[in-house]
Amino acid sequence: MWMIDLPPFSAFFIGALLILCTRGMVRSAVMLAIPILSAIHLSMVPEGIYLQFTLFDYQLTPYRLDKLSLMFGYVFHIAALIGIIYSLHLRDTMQQVSAMLYAGSALGAVFAGDLLTLFVFWELLAFTSVFLIWARRTERSFKAGMRYLIIQVLSGVILLAGTLFYLFENNTLEFGYIGLDNISGWLIFISFGIKCAFPFAHNWLTDAYPEATVTGTVFLSAFTTKVAVYALARAYPGTELLVYIGAAMTCFPIFFAVIENDLRRVLAYSLINQVGFMVVGIGIGTALAINGAVSHAFNDVIFKGLLFMSMGAVLHMTGRMNGSDLGGLYKTMPKTTILCIVGAASISAFPLFSGFVSKSMVMTAAIEQGYDWIWLMLLFASAGVFHHAGIKIPYFAFFAHDSGIRANDPPNNMLLAMAIAAALCIAIGIYPQALYSLLPYDTGYNPYDATHVLAQTQLLFFSALAFVWLNLKGLYPPELRSTHLDFDWVYRRAVPSVLQQAFSVLWRFDRVLRDMIKQRLSACFDFFAGKNDRISILLSQKYPSGSMALWVVVILATYLLLSIVR
Repeated sequence: MWMIDLPPFSAFFIGALLILCTRGMVRSAVMLAIPILSAIHLSMVPEGIYLQFTLFDYQLTPYRLDKLSLMFGYVFHIAALIGIIYSLHLRDTMQQVSAMLYAGSALGAVFAGDLLTLFVFWELLAFTSVFLIWARRTERSFKAGMRYLIIQVLSGVILLAGTLFYLFENNTLEFGYIGLDNISGWLIFISFGIKCAFPFAHNWLTDAYPEATVTGTVFLSAFTTKVAVYALARAYPGTELLVYIGAAMTCFPIFFAVIENDLRRVLAYSLINQVGFMVVGIGIGTALAINGAVSHAFNDVIFKGLLFMSMGAVLHMTGRMNGSDLGGLYKTMPKTTILCIVGAASISAFPLFSGFVSKSMVMTAAIEQGYDWIWLMLLFASAGVFHHAGIKIPYFAFFAHDSGIRANDPPNNMLLAMAIAAALCIAIGIYPQALYSLLPYDTGYNPYDATHVLAQTQLLFFSALAFVWLNLKGLYPPELRSTHLDFDWVYRRAVPSVLQQAFSVLWRFDRVLRDMIKQRLSACFDFFAGKNDRISILLSQKYPSGSMALWVVVILATYLLLSIVR
């Protein structure tokens, strides 16, 4: 066991170096040991500041541990362990090193006690995770990875600018409550919002995650957005603007997810939908709402990871991911089907599953604080997520029409990782007190009261009824090969097209202007040449020779005149 003041990220960074030096079973053992030993170590460290030093008269705190950061620290260790088990069959050093560094960067960010340390790990998150996208080694993944990297680095640059303004305004770099009272607060807020996939800044997620590798998407779904949720919970609790942003995030992805054919992209939209619930909770800012946001982040890492793993298993075994190409897989992939249904039940907030015990806290806090319209939006979003993630994902992948594909269940390590995640979804749903004991506040909340259980059951029942009716009537949007326009169309198509046309007009104007100037200059030269010809016609008909002879005559005459005068 290492020293108490050694931050958790260091174990993962050391693990990445060890991966480079090992092969085969030894490498697998190292990869499994790192998150397990680091989690055990973390569980024994009490709250406090464990690493602090002064740099240029400013105090930096790279390792600070409290209940908020500890909660994210635990779930990041769980996510790392599940992701590593899921990827044990891989023989790709780039992915393995990248995943280890990525998990370590996420841990470094949530335990950062100052903004400069946060910025360093914020950027490391971008640079280490992009290799999980590029590792698919296709042209689409390379381009998606480049767009992902540009936007993530831009978020970091804005965070750095906000940090410098914050230092100038407050003469400290401590990472605590910031608020929106000055320019530094707004810059840091925008930076967090980009990583959190706020509306109009969300396309990096739906663009890049479906293009990542089968195992890379599992890691990506766990860390980046949750680090942003943690940062918002730390710096902007009770900021009302977040309530409205979060409510929008819960609703708008539903429409895209319902019509999307790529099932991993459906889950990417669903990820934004779930992060919206967390953002609403942070915006409300009460103890119950913050607990709801944090606990839902914890559960989302697990059940969304489970859904991405089940779809990854389908992609790994069939090579296909479009709903229109799949169907009937329950016959040959029964274990994956069952595990996927557990994830779908959890994200849909069925009673006795993990989503039920955390999402309800945010909705209860909204109605308690008088956000009636927001509560209605969250209710609509809950029904929507049941449609696109709870029903659509398992239905079109494993049931629906028989696609004729006869793929088997994935390798045992992938099934084991999914089984661990499914067991956690059920365990937290049955015994939520274990999760509640880790939360920042003690609110005595009980999710299993009759009103809540009945209301949620009715909501799910009528949502399922609506899906069945729409499907039987042929009104449910069919799974088609198509391209759906999202906001990224603005900067990937509209803006380049407008700029191309604008520059085309500009270049034409430039060419006309240049030709006109050349014609005028040519006319001027001809005019002066004509004048010169008339003056020097006795010397030469050619302009250069005549001009030169004329100037020689002038110089000699001047010299002769000066000689006579002297």
